[in-house]
Amino acid sequence: MTTAQRPTLEAVARLAGVSRATVSRVVNGSTTVAQPIQEAVRRAVQELGYVPNLAARSLVTQRTDSVALVMPEEATRVFSDDQVFPGIIRGVSQELEAADKQLVLMLAGSPAGHERVERYTTGRHVDGVLFASLHGEDPLPGMLARLGIPVVCAGRPLGSAEVPYVDVDNVGGVTRAVRHLIGSGRHRIATIAGPQDMVAGIERLTGYREAMAAAGLPVRESFGDFTRESGAAAMRHLLAEHPDLDAVFAASDLMAHAALRTLREAGRRVPEDVAVVGFDDIETAAYTEPPLTTIRQPIVELGRAMTRQLLRMAAGEDIEQALVLPTELIVRESA
Repeated sequence: MTTAQRPTLEAVARLAGVSRATVSRVVNGSTTVAQPIQEAVRRAVQELGYVPNLAARSLVTQRTDSVALVMPEEATRVFSDDQVFPGIIRGVSQELEAADKQLVLMLAGSPAGHERVERYTTGRHVDGVLFASLHGEDPLPGMLARLGIPVVCAGRPLGSAEVPYVDVDNVGGVTRAVRHLIGSGRHRIATIAGPQDMVAGIERLTGYREAMAAAGLPVRESFGDFTRESGAAAMRHLLAEHPDLDAVFAASDLMAHAALRTLREAGRRVPEDVAVVGFDDIETAAYTEPPLTTIRQPIVELGRAMTRQLLRMAAGEDIEQALVLPTELIVRESA
């Protein structure tokens, strides 16, 4: 069928016996039209095979029916075996599919990528923006919020921007992990902390320090960036600086995986000589050698919850400024 032959709103209106404006309201999802009239319009739409012109409709409604998920990371990291990012994407996709909305995934792992995302989102090509894996005091979420664009972040944004967010209980989860280690007789507990330009890295280090201080134990710290490579380097540093350590809390499962391998290479038995606890409970945590004790965060639900919050904002509803999901200690053989 050519463009000229496509059924129009006017044709639907004639068949349904209503005005063009009434057809437009029904097609655009209005609930103010009486139910019998809605049904007549839908029958006419189905009979004629009418398909709405989405571009024209967006000009009228000022809606694009799409949502951007922005991740300030390189593609190689987002799509690596770190299963946190895919979990967030899966949760966001599930909620948007249920709402008949389109996902626009945008990576901003470079200054040029960040500028491209800024141009696209401030140009109102989407109805709202979700942010995950923010580094530092990124000004973009606050800028979009001030423009009236619905914004929700995964994790509390650093800085002064008052943007709604959904997070997990990082501090409580780490406190639970350290108490578990202390309760099993470990007292020389070190940490491989995460990056301190990310709220997850900051809060997980805070949880470790608070739990150690409450127990009157000295801290032993090294730092990574949530990757295996950084975890291995941090573990080697800890062994050199604190050869008597008897436990390690790593702020991500990938860093914990690397710690297990590094300890084994150094001739340390896990958990007999050194206990190890991670954070995330990615799928491979149950298959390490030995299986990894870790803090489970509900990563798919995090993606779903932040999407639900964003859709409510876009619909003009009031939402909570901060929503924090619980974490859970999963005990396996490494601790």
